[in-house]
Amino acid sequence: MCTLQLLMLPVFVLMLPEGAQHQPSFFPTGAVPTPAVLGPVTQGGTPQSSSVETATPQDVPGIFNVGPTPVTPSMPGNRTMDLFPVLPICICDLTPGACDLNCCCDRDCYLLHPRSVFSFCLPGSVRSSSWVCVDNSLIFRSNSPFPSRVFTDSNGIRQFCVLVNNSKLNYSQKLQKVNTTNFQALAIEFGGESFPSALQTQLPPLFYRAGDPILTYFPKWSVISLLRQPAGVGTGGLCADRNPAGFLESKSTTCTRFFKNLTSSCTFDPALDAASYYNFTVLKIPTGMTDLQNMKFQVPVTLASQASPPLLVGNTCQNAVSQVIYDIETNGTFGIQKVSVSFGQTNLTIEPDVSLQQEFIIHFRAFQQSTSTSLTGPRSGNPGYIVGKPLLVRTGDTSHSMTLLQSQGYGTCSIKRHEVQFGVNAISGCKFRLMETDCSRLQQEICQTLNGRPTPEHVAIFGNADPAQKGGWTRILRRRCSVSIMNCTSCCFIPVSLEIQVLWAYVGLQSNPQAQVSGARFLYHYKTIRDSHQGTDVHLTTLVNFVDITQKPEPPRGQPRMDWKLPFDFFFPFKVAFSRGLDSQKYSVSPILILCLFLLGIFNLETT
Repeated sequence: MCTLQLLMLPVFVLMLPEGAQHQPSFFPTGAVPTPAVLGPVTQGGTPQSSSVETATPQDVPGIFNVGPTPVTPSMPGNRTMDLFPVLPICICDLTPGACDLNCCCDRDCYLLHPRSVFSFCLPGSVRSSSWVCVDNSLIFRSNSPFPSRVFTDSNGIRQFCVLVNNSKLNYSQKLQKVNTTNFQALAIEFGGESFPSALQTQLPPLFYRAGDPILTYFPKWSVISLLRQPAGVGTGGLCADRNPAGFLESKSTTCTRFFKNLTSSCTFDPALDAASYYNFTVLKIPTGMTDLQNMKFQVPVTLASQASPPLLVGNTCQNAVSQVIYDIETNGTFGIQKVSVSFGQTNLTIEPDVSLQQEFIIHFRAFQQSTSTSLTGPRSGNPGYIVGKPLLVRTGDTSHSMTLLQSQGYGTCSIKRHEVQFGVNAISGCKFRLMETDCSRLQQEICQTLNGRPTPEHVAIFGNADPAQKGGWTRILRRRCSVSIMNCTSCCFIPVSLEIQVLWAYVGLQSNPQAQVSGARFLYHYKTIRDSHQGTDVHLTTLVNFVDITQKPEPPRGQPRMDWKLPFDFFFPFKVAFSRGLDSQKYSVSPILILCLFLLGIFNLETT
């Protein structure tokens, strides 16, 4: 009898999953677990994995206990034939009309297979996966046809997780057929790095990858070279002319050149001559170097502005190059389609050890973009702000960045200003010399110095706000900067400090929150000066403070607990047996022993 009652215990365990509550968990695309099939449980009732080891939270980063998210899992590699990934929002598309580096959902990249050009995909630019989990102790055997695996969460509790079904990508995916026609294409698309044969000649790649140097060709000397972007090195920032430009890497560099004999360098140094920056062609794709006579692989560099050759006139070197701007249009794997260059030139006075600071800018954008799109400034998020990106403001119909004061030599106020970065509190100051005697004009001049030119009127709610859409901006709250003082005729009440307060909050899903600006205001602090202030210095200060007003939602529920429920009069048979045993045999202990063994079995199940 004792043996039969103990064998009934596993029956209750098998019935528990009927009422178990699912605990969904979300895993980012980069942490999708490997499917595994669970084997049968052991005699002790602990499920065992038949093919993989149990994963820990360190193995799978980014586990969040949130509600189930109906997100389509990403396919491995680039096996979809859609032109662009089907994502409702591309959060890393920050530059209108240009291909953002490693943003696999950016439509301006025009890439069928983004990972063939990018080394990796930024988080949020590819599809994610959704998993539903329950306590592993509730599972006896898994018969699910979908991918599943056992994980251990941060509390050491084993979770059994099943990938949410997506019939298009996860369940009924057909195997690709390989034949002589598509064998080479599939090997290039999905193949990894390998060791080439010693006798094999390495051919140039079929297209430029992100960060690759850009090939150039000098027809006059039949020489293949690289497109250079000189950069400053060392403490003096001397120009390193051999620094190559990287494909799809839009950036700006500055460096300094020193001339011991500017009289001869003016007309003979190629760094000062604009012609040396466009007397070559750019190879559209790397394979163009195998057929240099075929002009369809070469893109000429066209002039976007007038550039005159350097000329020595008396004691002045005229038309020396001070700025070079390359504008390169690309079309995905079809390579470079158009290259234009514009220059900034200056005049140098010939003197011993004269120096010149040069700036080199390379800008990549999508081919055949409209002029209005290409002139739009870069975004600070899409849609929500990204910490560290510029805080966007609007004056009239013009969008620009909010700025703070910047000092120059001897601490005086500079025309250049610091850019306000979203989420970064900052303070800056400088010395302002009071030269104006009229109080109202002095107040106006100081207000323009504190606010910046032009004075911001609205702040963008999201990082991708369009200046033409008025609903995407909120007015900056402020009082009048110029204030008059009543009972003092020989006094002037001037602003000396500007405090910018920005209220912001996270909105949207907890798995992908977006930062938005709720409001901003300008607070001015004043100081009284006397009429005899001309020629004195006053210290001006600007500061910005970001305040997070996000309302945190309620935390998710904890792990499901076992709720043991016994039927009504469960102990009735034992009471009857116990009462009969007392009447028939006073010293019989068999009913008591059976009851104790039964309760002991239940307690053992709870502890395991």
